[in-house]
Amino acid sequence: MFRNFAASLGALAMGLVALRGAILGEPTDSVALEAIKAMAVFAVVGGLVGWIADILVRDAVEQAFRKRVEWYREGLSDAGLIEEGSKRN
Repeated sequence: MFRNFAASLGALAMGLVALRGAILGEPTDSVALEAIKAMAVFAVVGGLVGWIADILVRDAVEQAFRKRVEWYREGLSDAGLIEEGSKRN
């Protein structure tokens, strides 16, 4: 996920700087240098944001899964299908 965020934000930053340079009629060499710098900075920022988002999503999915498994086990226990102290519990 972090690579997707890094690539997206880097490309967006580069495109916006290039668009700004084209609209304002700035020299191509300076626009290209600024666009590459912006792409590098925003790729790093996007990578960090994607890494944090990946951790948060994985944690949320794991918590939801564990909660669902616990609910299922409680249902089996209440129905008398498994014993409370069994190894599979």
